[in-house]
Amino acid sequence: MTPTVPPPRAPSDDGRGPRYARYTEPYAQWCEEWYQEWYEDGLGWPTASGPPLGLLTGVRFDVLELPADAGAALLRRTGPTGGPVALSGCGGLVRLLVAEGSADELPGLLDWLDWGGIALGLTALGAGGRMAAPVRNAVRDAVRSAAPPRPAGGAAQGAAVWLRPPEPGREVEPTLPVLTLSGRGDGNGGRGGGAPDLVRLVDAAATECHRARLLRGNTFRTNTQPLAFS
Repeated sequence: MTPTVPPPRAPSDDGRGPRYARYTEPYAQWCEEWYQEWYEDGLGWPTASGPPLGLLTGVRFDVLELPADAGAALLRRTGPTGGPVALSGCGGLVRLLVAEGSADELPGLLDWLDWGGIALGLTALGAGGRMAAPVRNAVRDAVRSAAPPRPAGGAAQGAAVWLRPPEPGREVEPTLPVLTLSGRGDGNGGRGGGAPDLVRLVDAAATECHRARLLRGNTFRTNTQPLAFS
């Protein structure tokens, strides 16, 4: 069924810019432009046109990526503090925004923390990288004005979502975990004092990745090995 598209309207009274008036364009393209303007104008984040719309890493932030089960455990462990957190469109990766330059520090940190050479599934995106821009759920709640209308049947399937969204009008950098000279000795290493130190975050993330891998292995063996009777 073809979604119903609202008629065109002039943007003169709300000041949100010409992209918001392009209701006559194909829905997916118009929706991407809506979010692109929200990220660029509302947050000051550079983007790359899609599909899907991308957020450029290594400029305002880097990204730590880890499997979703490990990411969920990590978020329970670290609590509500820290920078924005997203879930990939396929639901397979949790992405934590960290201070710019952190991606370059990850391999050395893992070696220093005795996690080097272990297949954890913990990776990073830095300069020259991009992540799919979350365009559903929590972002809509964070936007002060109405989000773009959705076609009948709901939001597009497979779109990335925010688990902990950024806040328009606020600088993201003070909330991002950053590498400090104090390392493990400082519990609050973020620039604003409310985010965990990058060393602690990476150590906790590696631990949860390792635990999740062991649990997945145990589940696989339990489900595939025949029962033994004595």
